[in-house]
Amino acid sequence: MKSKFPKIVQISIISVYLIFLAGSVVRMTGSGMGCPDWPKCFGYYIPPTSEEQITWKPNTEFKKGFIIIKDEVLFVADKDIKTLSSFKATNWLKYTKHDYAKFNKYHTWTEYINRLASVLSGFVFLFLLYGAIKFWKTDKRIPYLAFAAFFLMMVEAAMGKMVVDTNLKPGMITIHMILGLVIIALLLQLKFIVSVDKKKYNYNTIFNKLLIISVIFSLIQIALGTQVRQFIDEQVKQLGFENKNYSLMDPSFKFYFHRSFTIAIVLVNFGLFYINQIKKLGYKLVNWIVFLIFLETLTGILMYYAEFPLGTQAIHLLAGAILFGLQFYLWIQSRKTVSS
Repeated sequence: MKSKFPKIVQISIISVYLIFLAGSVVRMTGSGMGCPDWPKCFGYYIPPTSEEQITWKPNTEFKKGFIIIKDEVLFVADKDIKTLSSFKATNWLKYTKHDYAKFNKYHTWTEYINRLASVLSGFVFLFLLYGAIKFWKTDKRIPYLAFAAFFLMMVEAAMGKMVVDTNLKPGMITIHMILGLVIIALLLQLKFIVSVDKKKYNYNTIFNKLLIISVIFSLIQIALGTQVRQFIDEQVKQLGFENKNYSLMDPSFKFYFHRSFTIAIVLVNFGLFYINQIKKLGYKLVNWIVFLIFLETLTGILMYYAEFPLGTQAIHLLAGAILFGLQFYLWIQSRKTVSS
């Protein structure tokens, strides 16, 4: 197990990024409330595929916990029942956690796939935890980091429920996102510790400090991005998803700050690129960071000026998460080196 542990760490990192990707598709398609409950979906382990399955009908059997829509209101079956010719309110409990009572099979299954990605990642983390325990006697940092990442994954699962129960309440998604990045940071620290090949780089104080700034800036920018995204979601609720292209016609101050802050991020990261080239530090990750900065900027421009082309939001969010990961791992590499 010890020899395979580095591979398990890598798979764990990939699994978390797959959750980021699935979550970004959910946000892009407006599918966040595709399942009104959690962890089930309309009371089903496998979601319904048609509105007929969740619509009240006479002479129909419903299991306890199944959710239906009647008169644009959600109701939960209080027990196993078979409906009569008319609706009997005593057999049902009104769903009170939120009042979102719509069904769209595409949104439902998009959200369900997002949840499946989280479940799959949970199993991967169990293997991670099991493998990390094997290092208890040799390096306690490994099980500590693995347990911390696993614990935060459980917190993320609870946060996912809270996000649904509050009907995508502003602020909850931001915390959800930041926690995901913290998990990535823990896993990358773990990856560095168990890495077999630790290449030595030339140390540079300015480069290292700029990296710290770049990591902080990325966290700020991602947090701002989720706030802008929440503003767009509110606009979409008012205008309708089909009019999504109008959601930034009158943007908030947070949008302008988010857009302008990109300039600071570009300058800092190009500073890293310049120092890496001039001082011949040898950090190859810098080139990928510059590429992701370009991709982030390009998708941001396309979303604003080209009215959200298909896929740009998902790419923008995923690229930002990967960018943070690369910057953080690069900081670990530069922090662990010694002066030549």
